Amino acid sequence: MTTNEPREDDTRDDLLEASYAAADVSAGELDHPAWEAARPARLTRYWSGEDAPEGRHAEARLLWSDEALAVRFVCRQTEPLVVSPDPQTERKTLGLWERDVCELFVAPDAWEPERYLELEAAPTGEWVDLMIRQFADERETDWEFRSGMTAAARVSGGTVTIAMRVPFAGIGRTPRHGDRWRANLFRCVGAGPERGYLAWRPTYTDEPGFHVPEAFGRIRFGGQ
Repeated sequence: MTTNEPREDDTRDDLLEASYAAADVSAGELDHPAWEAARPARLTRYWSGEDAPEGRHAEARLLWSDEALAVRFVCRQTEPLVVSPDPQTERKTLGLWERDVCELFVAPDAWEPERYLELEAAPTGEWVDLMIRQFADERETDWEFRSGMTAAARVSGGTVTIAMRVPFAGIGRTPRHGDRWRANLFRCVGAGPERGYLAWRPTYTDEPGFHVPEAFGRIRFGGQ
């Protein structure tokens, strides 16, 4: 069974290109030239579809190699960071989504979009990886899931750069050129009543919510 999805409904606003990199790019290579060859996806709206202030905007670029999928977020930062005062990066940090964080949700099986990886990283370099199965009225979360992901981050002036790399061995599937996987990208920023939940593809839930597989767009894996 193929992971390709129908092409006739591809549109610019629901298709994210993952650029092929002949040499694997690590999460820590935040300035690798390969990132500039990837088409950016803009995060400029909240989960509700409302426009977010420019000071919260972000862009994301995806790369893939024979070994892994990588994503880099470049975020504007015009407000105080909301991060742990005592971060650790040796193991996953549950509850990371309660602070500033960037997220990639990716479903590698086209016939099972309700089963997807939740990958997150913070400006501190902290990270978390989970396997999710979302049903109509409940969610199953594999808290012990281990994808082998790595993360890196840099805060410089008014910019936060965050990257994640996840090996295809941990995802459980390796794409081919032209394959499409369902996916969405998110950014959580700020605290209190003004906390913002940005989404590449808005989910349009009544309350802030990202776990809406039917709202996911697509990653298209570019060629060699």
